[in-house]
Amino acid sequence: MMNIKQTFVALLCCTSLFSFAEEADVVTTTGYISEDLIVYIHTGAGKNYRIQGTVNSGEKVQVTGESDNDYSQITTDKNRTGWVESKYVSNKPGMRFVIADLNEQLASFRAEKSTITRQLDEATNEIEALKSERSDLQNSISALNMDLTKTKSQLKSQDTDIKKQWFFNGAIVLGIGLLFGLVLPRLFSKRKASLENWN
Repeated sequence: MMNIKQTFVALLCCTSLFSFAEEADVVTTTGYISEDLIVYIHTGAGKNYRIQGTVNSGEKVQVTGESDNDYSQITTDKNRTGWVESKYVSNKPGMRFVIADLNEQLASFRAEKSTITRQLDEATNEIEALKSERSDLQNSISALNMDLTKTKSQLKSQDTDIKKQWFFNGAIVLGIGLLFGLVLPRLFSKRKASLENWN
């Protein structure tokens, strides 16, 4: 009886060592344990194998690809390798991971929203500043247009005054010219006549 036990233990150890040697070459994939369950990890592919621990629902595990008797071999994040029922292993993440991912996305969206809101506020302030500057410029343009209109009116008035002045000056010159042209010859002719009479 003792020899049978020793032989069985030796075979089990050899099988475990052989299985471990094979596992070193196996490429693992990511899997997840089904929700709302505590799944027992067995040392072999069946309920008759010793339970070596549990895996919490939604926990991320590495699936080695080995399967037997509706059991799949997994490696936990604590580097513990064992077998669980295949129906409890899924390639889709559990709600815990989905919620964590959604919370991370939400935090990212909030940060992005905060950045966009700040940029929008800065743009709004800049638009208000530009509107104020535009209003000031329009007021300046209006004032300059009024000054220009006033200056044009003054120039027109000065032009009219200059023309009037030239007209009056021309009239005076004409008057003096007529005076000299008409009166002086008569004076000279009278003087000449009086001189001749004198002689």
